[in-house]
Amino acid sequence: MQLSSGRWRWIILASDRLIAIGEALIDFIPDRQGCLFREVGAFSPAIGGAPANVCAAFARLGGRASLISQLGDDPFGHKIMYELQQYGVDTSAIRLTKEANTALAFVSLAADGNRTFSFYRKPSADMLLSPQQVDSDIFRDAYALHFCSVSLGDFPMKQTHRKAIDEVKNQGGIISFDPNLRFQLWDSREALRSTVLEFIPYCHILKISDEELGFITGESDIEAALPKLFTGNVKLVVYTCGGGGAYAFTRQKKCFASARKVDVIDTTGAGDGFIGSMLFKLRCMGVTRDTLEKMSTAELKKCLDFSNEFCTRSVTKHGAIASYPDMADYKD
Repeated sequence: MQLSSGRWRWIILASDRLIAIGEALIDFIPDRQGCLFREVGAFSPAIGGAPANVCAAFARLGGRASLISQLGDDPFGHKIMYELQQYGVDTSAIRLTKEANTALAFVSLAADGNRTFSFYRKPSADMLLSPQQVDSDIFRDAYALHFCSVSLGDFPMKQTHRKAIDEVKNQGGIISFDPNLRFQLWDSREALRSTVLEFIPYCHILKISDEELGFITGESDIEAALPKLFTGNVKLVVYTCGGGGAYAFTRQKKCFASARKVDVIDTTGAGDGFIGSMLFKLRCMGVTRDTLEKMSTAELKKCLDFSNEFCTRSVTKHGAIASYPDMADYKD
């Protein structure tokens, strides 16, 4: 299938599936911005969860994406399944269970569009997904696997992540990791930090934000932190700075791309949209695990420009997936 929109032109091949593993949930978006939780009058439900968002960004752009997760067999779980399907995400690897409910997250928006979360997830259905529940056939045509830290706590889903990582690694696929820190979900900050550091060496692409760098590495400067990030299999570090643009680093090259200035309404899902759109761009450029670290500065810049524009369009609307652009939204 060929997609074309002005300056962007892609060829999507039959075996180009992105797989994400982890939580899918309902974000409850407030009716007011720039106020305290107690001042919100009403919340509107929207599907979310970082892995689900990444899949949706990839699919919105025309890619093939599948989510591995588990939802409660409840109205919220059914809503997530239905809406992901409407956005083109394959849900065949999502289980439904009556053992726990679908995760919920209530969102509070600051005046600048940044958000805080209050989670209902003790436990939620996604946490209970075991390795035995995942059919290995889902990994056969994987281009990349993406995961975050939310589902890496001490429950069955952590081992399911290990299975997925091993399956895709053995088939030559790219492993992508966005820590996507959610401190409220962990018993201690040190447990979260040690888990993130445990899983970084398994990935080939590490996406990290300016808000996360100091906590994970102890460094405030990205270049000083790079020796701590280029561990194990890491070949590409993507460092996002919100409206300040983004950087891409291989062991040999460095690239920066600025972001277009816009009036920000809601940053929910922006980081997920960034990495989802970048994985799409990488696949369309034919970049593989073996060629990641051989990318030129110009190629890195194309990826950053594309993902910056994706996020710029997203943050001018409410919600995560509902705000994501498709290829028709890209203009010359």
